[in-house]
Amino acid sequence: MIHAVTMATGLYGLWLLLSGYYDNPLLLGFGIFSCVICVYIAARMEVVDHESVPLQLKFSVVTYLIWLTAEIGKANWAVTKVVLSPKMPLKQRLIRVPARQKTDVGRVTFANSITLTPGTITVETEHDEFLVHALTDDAADQVAIADMGTRVMAVESRS
Repeated sequence: MIHAVTMATGLYGLWLLLSGYYDNPLLLGFGIFSCVICVYIAARMEVVDHESVPLQLKFSVVTYLIWLTAEIGKANWAVTKVVLSPKMPLKQRLIRVPARQKTDVGRVTFANSITLTPGTITVETEHDEFLVHALTDDAADQVAIADMGTRVMAVESRS
């Protein structure tokens, strides 16, 4: 039941954000109705159960997202400097990164965090390692990527 309520709340929050209707009671009611129908259908399909991952923003998730946003900003600046440089100091390479996360959600979060960071893309995922394309030497820094993996594991262990 808590998963269904969490899903309905998340869907309605997304509906409010994307629709922009905050003052029309009829449309707000239709939004609630559509979210309830979606959760009902998901429950009938047995998508909402004890194995699903509810959206529960805990402090560790929020701090990770703040850190990730800062890392994305730094990487954006680094890629901008590379692209605007007359020499274009690109040193593309593929590197293997160990994925030590214990859950699928942890591995997906780690892979998506790598891809969200400009200059790196997760090309392939194995169970215990990822193949990552890096645009420059700085982007291929194994220590920085391992730090990201460690932070994801910390969030994973607290959830």
